[in-house]
Amino acid sequence: MKRRTFLYSLAASLALPRRLQAQAAAAPADAWPHFRGTLALTGVSSSSVAQALKRQWVWESGPDIPIDSSPAIVGGVVYVGTAAGELVALGLADGALRWRYKAGESIGESSPAVAGGRVFIGDLDGSIHAVNVADGKRVWSYKTRSEIKSSPTVVADLVLIGSYDGSLYGLGAADGKLRWTVKTDNYVHGTPAVVDGIAYFAGCDEIFHAVRAADGQQLFATSATAYTGASVAVVSGIGYFGTFDNQVIAFDIKSRKVTWRYEHPDRKFPFYSSAAVGSGVVLLGGRDRMIHALDATTGKARWTYMTRARIDSSPAVADGRVFAGSNDGRLYVLDIATGKVVWEYEDGGALMSSPAIASGRVVFGSSDGRVVCVG
Repeated sequence: MKRRTFLYSLAASLALPRRLQAQAAAAPADAWPHFRGTLALTGVSSSSVAQALKRQWVWESGPDIPIDSSPAIVGGVVYVGTAAGELVALGLADGALRWRYKAGESIGESSPAVAGGRVFIGDLDGSIHAVNVADGKRVWSYKTRSEIKSSPTVVADLVLIGSYDGSLYGLGAADGKLRWTVKTDNYVHGTPAVVDGIAYFAGCDEIFHAVRAADGQQLFATSATAYTGASVAVVSGIGYFGTFDNQVIAFDIKSRKVTWRYEHPDRKFPFYSSAAVGSGVVLLGGRDRMIHALDATTGKARWTYMTRARIDSSPAVADGRVFAGSNDGRLYVLDIATGKVVWEYEDGGALMSSPAIASGRVVFGSSDGRVVCVG
């Protein structure tokens, strides 16, 4: 594909009016194009999901091949990485394998981003890959200096992704050439949220970073209060994220100040799960085994729900419900207003993979090597 054609299709795939792009709170009903669904990483889908859910299909990667990567869904195809180092494409309707692409020795938590007819993903060998959606053929790859657990986001003609070498990278989406890097003082684990052309992430260096996506210019770097592995969800100028200091933080981007902190009064455990923000509620899992629902304005707990194991998976929201995986091997579906469980599915393997929602279906991976679709 010629570069001009690629850039045109990429722009078309991301086309939203500027005002809506800046404020888009939910992924479209028929797509979940990258980790957390929206560029602001809100974890919310516009899709309608059946009240009475049932398993639609299961695809197995093979014995002892966990799937910690979270799916992306575009054009009726599910894309997800496996611990065998493969990026696979599955039909959303039937789970049938379309193609598989060999990346590195293993793909961990890095999750695919789909734009302009290409799929982008990182691997634990430290490489970023661009693959054609049509046939699974490699377009380019770029090697960083350490493993990648961050997921890519695609903005205009750039792929943004973090590496454990301590850098955030901006690469040309068309050719994989390095445009810029931003160096931090520790791993860049989280996925950058992008709003109005600015990338935000709270790093393992305990710093909240704001970087201009176009040229990598760091606009500010200020305290994130603690070591942070989670990605930041940005809604109405506030960044929401959990920390390893057992707190959830609401960070006002304009004033560069913390507006509220939440900490459970009794259970002191880190937050690794990335927040979903919808209907005025911040939702995330904790290593305390609980799903927490917090008022987005005040940080006060609206409800909590106790699962049977820690939660590192990040919840998704659709149709007034929260879809959350737990290391107890269950996907929980809860009413967002009350926290009442309305349905659950037991897989058996720990669910590190975060659910993706599109076209009325919910897809997630399992540590036992399964990709599961319910709807």
